[in-house]
Amino acid sequence: MIPESFIQELLHRVDVVDLIDGYVPLKKAGANFAACCPFHNEKSPSFTVSPSKQFYHCFGCGAHGTAIGFLMEYSGLGFIDAIRELSSRVGLQVPEDEGRRPHDGPKITALTEIMARAAKYYYEQLKRSAKAIDYLKGRGVSGEIAQKFGIGYAPEGWQNLEAVFEDYAGAELQTAGLVIRNEQGRLYDRFRDRVMFPIMNQKGEMIAFGGRVLGDGEPKYLNSPETPLFEKGREVFGLPQARAALRDRNTAIVVEGYMDVVALAQHGVGNAVATLGTATTATHVQKLLRQVDRIVYCFDGDNAGRKAAWRALENSLEALPEQKSIGFVFLPDTEDPDSFVRRHGTEAFDRLIAQATPLSEFLLRELASHCDMTSAEGRARLVAEAKPLLARLQTPLLRLQLIKRLAEASGFSQPEVERLCDLRPIARAAPARSPRPEKSLLRPVMQLLLLKPELAKKLPLETLPDNSAEARAVRVLCETILAAGEPVPDYAVLLERLRGRDDETVLREAAAELMQNNPFAEDVVDAEFDGAVGRLHEAENIRALELLQDKVTKLGVAGLSSEEKQHYIQASKSVGASRLKQRKL
Repeated sequence: MIPESFIQELLHRVDVVDLIDGYVPLKKAGANFAACCPFHNEKSPSFTVSPSKQFYHCFGCGAHGTAIGFLMEYSGLGFIDAIRELSSRVGLQVPEDEGRRPHDGPKITALTEIMARAAKYYYEQLKRSAKAIDYLKGRGVSGEIAQKFGIGYAPEGWQNLEAVFEDYAGAELQTAGLVIRNEQGRLYDRFRDRVMFPIMNQKGEMIAFGGRVLGDGEPKYLNSPETPLFEKGREVFGLPQARAALRDRNTAIVVEGYMDVVALAQHGVGNAVATLGTATTATHVQKLLRQVDRIVYCFDGDNAGRKAAWRALENSLEALPEQKSIGFVFLPDTEDPDSFVRRHGTEAFDRLIAQATPLSEFLLRELASHCDMTSAEGRARLVAEAKPLLARLQTPLLRLQLIKRLAEASGFSQPEVERLCDLRPIARAAPARSPRPEKSLLRPVMQLLLLKPELAKKLPLETLPDNSAEARAVRVLCETILAAGEPVPDYAVLLERLRGRDDETVLREAAAELMQNNPFAEDVVDAEFDGAVGRLHEAENIRALELLQDKVTKLGVAGLSSEEKQHYIQASKSVGASRLKQRKL
């Protein structure tokens, strides 16, 4: 793997403006450069590149990243390949034999290295297995596609990996999900006599495997267990390989199996991915909709396929933003995407995707299929079953359309449906979910840290509230800066170190605001930071004082301990009478 020190040096040598200008012509726009975004269709330039911060941001679709991220998104490269490409441009040799220290520490590094070695072993074994090669040829898979997906073969036998890893009995192989210890204490390989499909994260690192049995064994497909590297509810198969096609087609096709993804890619449909032995989750949906404007679920037309589609619909409702769409395709009986595209061709499959049933239509049709629409009771049941689904939908315009159609189908008026479903306007409910005081205090702290990372040494983390996404992001940002040591990393380096973290989105938003309108002059950054920290302290005192005042209201002065009384007096003095109306002890 690649050391972070090398990534830091690489990002310092590469000029993100020169890199992107070679793909997308940039024009000077004040302190930055601008162009029409290469990741979505637009007429007015909203794609901005910062030469001082060395990152890009699109104010239209939210695309954001460093030089590494641009190559990954634009060229469809994996994390390692993007680094190789950039290194060759600036004359650096990638030290691939050294250990890389990611933000999760040495344990994660060891596991990713183990998975990479296992993937290489399985890939080499495929060349030696005539029956595995015959299986793939029988499914129409070419050598080029097999190489693209890193398809391999786990040989028959119980302990083949013992020849690959010196410490076969060590805990790491079991933690990685490659080796199992039975009740008698005997160790054996999890994957045996299976065609192996490596599962990669967004960086292109191997994190898990899916194995397809050769013959009649059970289970037909065997996945890696969840590990420190792999959480199946967060990952999809084929995402790194699909990245370029996702950008070109602006649609992600979600199918059920590994072979469906591979077969579609073989026939030129490169924008398909698969969930990993689990129902589609809201996290899956959010991850895909960050890259495309449309998701189409393509499942078998049998009962199992329709149940999977309904679970996907339920988990998509809360994750579906405005101006994005979701559709559903159900294949004919006895067909799956693999068999359909081989039998009917790519054009017929593309037509199915283009004509996918919209989410709204599928939702109402499925609900109506369980209700007797000829009776008053059945129409009332339709509204009752739609109520919890409408409440979860976060897109006001789509929800309004569904309410109108529900009113037409049920015979109720639109106001009656809204009243029966107890639907309050989404816009009025939003502030309750987004506490503004914390955001207004923490956002400048985060932005000042991005402008001058060494300020992390001055921030007392105990002043941060625990229940805020921004507080978590500030805490992670500080911990990452302090752990890096000297030299202090800049934002581009920090962004790469935090790639894939949940906090990454909050940091991107803060950085984008700085790019659009930086309110901090360079010579007053330190003073602004001290002021922001002071306001955090004051807010903490106010919160503490309010809690004590509530306790006095409920229990009286006697309800306070001596320590609490002393803290009350100190907090009152700190906050000041002008900031908060205080009660007397």
